[in-house]
Amino acid sequence: MRRVVFIISVLLLSVPCMRLSARSGLQASLAGYYGYSWERTSQDSLEWSAELSGVASSGRYAPFWVHSASYGSISAMPYSGALLGGIYKTERQPHRWLDYSASAQVAMQVDRSFHIYPHSAYFSARLYVFRITAGFKPDTYGYDTHCPQLTGGNMLFSQNARPVPRITISTNGYIPIPFLFGYAEFKAGLSHGWFIDNIYVRHSFLHHKYIGGRLGGNLPVNLSYEFHHAAQWGGVSPVHGDLGSSIHSYIRIFTAANGGNNNNDQMNAEGNHVGSQQLALTAKGTGWRVTAYWQNFFEDAPIKPIWSSVNISDGLWGICIHQNHWQYIQGALYELTNTTDQSGLLHDIDGLVIGGNDGYFTNYIYRNGWNYYRMSLGTPFITSPIYNSNSKTETQTVNNRITAHHAGIYGDIKGYQYRLLCSHVTNYGIYNLYDIPSNRLVKSHNTSLLVEVEHCFQKAWGLQFKLALAADIGSQFGNSFGGMLTISKRGIVTEW
Repeated sequence: MRRVVFIISVLLLSVPCMRLSARSGLQASLAGYYGYSWERTSQDSLEWSAELSGVASSGRYAPFWVHSASYGSISAMPYSGALLGGIYKTERQPHRWLDYSASAQVAMQVDRSFHIYPHSAYFSARLYVFRITAGFKPDTYGYDTHCPQLTGGNMLFSQNARPVPRITISTNGYIPIPFLFGYAEFKAGLSHGWFIDNIYVRHSFLHHKYIGGRLGGNLPVNLSYEFHHAAQWGGVSPVHGDLGSSIHSYIRIFTAANGGNNNNDQMNAEGNHVGSQQLALTAKGTGWRVTAYWQNFFEDAPIKPIWSSVNISDGLWGICIHQNHWQYIQGALYELTNTTDQSGLLHDIDGLVIGGNDGYFTNYIYRNGWNYYRMSLGTPFITSPIYNSNSKTETQTVNNRITAHHAGIYGDIKGYQYRLLCSHVTNYGIYNLYDIPSNRLVKSHNTSLLVEVEHCFQKAWGLQFKLALAADIGSQFGNSFGGMLTISKRGIVTEW
C-alpha cells in the first residue's frame, strides 16, 4: 500500500508537465445516457430537468432491474413514485484551462413513507488537467465503466446506492505521460466522504483512492489497468464506542495500517478496507469498439497483482461491443460475476490465521457493511440489506456468495431507444454472519428481466417518455411482475 501511495504522489506532482486531453469515451457515453446535452451547443448554459416516475408491481418488491441501477432514486417497494428535478450546468469548454460544472437536483420518493434528499448536488471545477469535485455526484467513482447502459455494476462501486457526499481531487480522466506521444496515459484520484445514513455505526467516513494506466493511444489495441482502495473508518459504534477520527487515524487508513481504539483494529487494519483491480483490453476501429475486462475484489487482504490474488476465482469477467454502423443494435454485453470462493470457508484454525472467509461487504466492527442507506455500494448481485426481513440482520449483508450471468443489448429503432437486460443469479448465502449462524449457506435463485423503451415526442411539448417492463422469477426475492413509467423534460434556463 505504501508503494501505491508513493506512486500516486509522484504522478500527481508531474501533472503540470502534461497537456490537456480530450473528453473520454466514458464521459460521452454517460452524457448521452443520462441526458446531458454535451453536443447540443458549445455555449455555457444553465439547464433544468424534471422527471416523474411511477412503479407498480405484483410481488413483495419491485423487480430487481426497475430500481437497482437508479442511484437509489427508485424505491424497492412494489408501489412507489419518484420526482427528480433541479438545475445543472455541464462543462462545454474542453479546450480552456478552466471549466466547471454544477448541479442542484432533489429527489422526492414516495412508497410506504415520504423521502426527500439531494440526488445530484455538487460543484466540479477543472483547472488544466486537475479536477476537484465536492458534493453528491452520481458517478462511477473513477472506474472505467465500459458499457454504463448495460453493465450489472462494478465490484466496488456501482449505480446501486445513493451518491455518498464527498470531496474528490483527481486528474481529468486519463492524461498523457510526458514525452510518450500519447501512447501511455495515467489517471489518479483521492476522495474523502461522509456516510450520512448513520445506520449502526454513526458519523463514519469514506476513504477512496485510485490509480490507473493505459497503453496504446491511437493504436487499434489498448491495454489498461486500474487499482482502487476504499475504506469505512471513524464514527461511533454502539458496541465499541469512538472508532477514531484524528489525523493519525486517517494516516493509518490511508496506508491500511493497524491501530485504533479496539483490539480488532489493532490486530488487523484500522477500519473496514475493501479494494478492487481491473484489467481491460480494447480493440477498436472506425465506428466500433470491443472491450474485454476483468475485475477482482479483495477485503482486508494483502495487495497482490490481479492474476495472483488468493481469491482469483472471484471477480467479474465481461465483454462489451459498441458499433454505430447499424443503429438497431448499437451495443451488447455479457458479464459473469462470481464471489463464492472468498479465500475459503475458514479464517483461522485454533487461533492460527489462514486468511479465508473474507466476508465480502461485511465487517465485525462496521456491521452495516459495504452498504449505504441499506443498498449495496458495490455489485447489486450481492444482496442489499433493504431485502432483509429479519430485524437482527436488517442492516447487514446476509447473501454475499453468488454466481451471476448478466447480458444486455441496446439500440435505436426508428427513433425509439431500447434496452434489454437479463440476469440469472444463483445465491449461496454467507459463510458466517458473526453470531447469527442460522443465515448461513441458504441457496436460492433469481432471474431478472427488463425491457425498456424511450422516445421523445416533440408534438407533446417535447416530453421524453420511458416505459420499462420487468420481472423477477425465483426464490431469492419471490416472483414479481411490473413496470415503471417515466416522463421527463429538459430545457435551457439561460445561455452565456
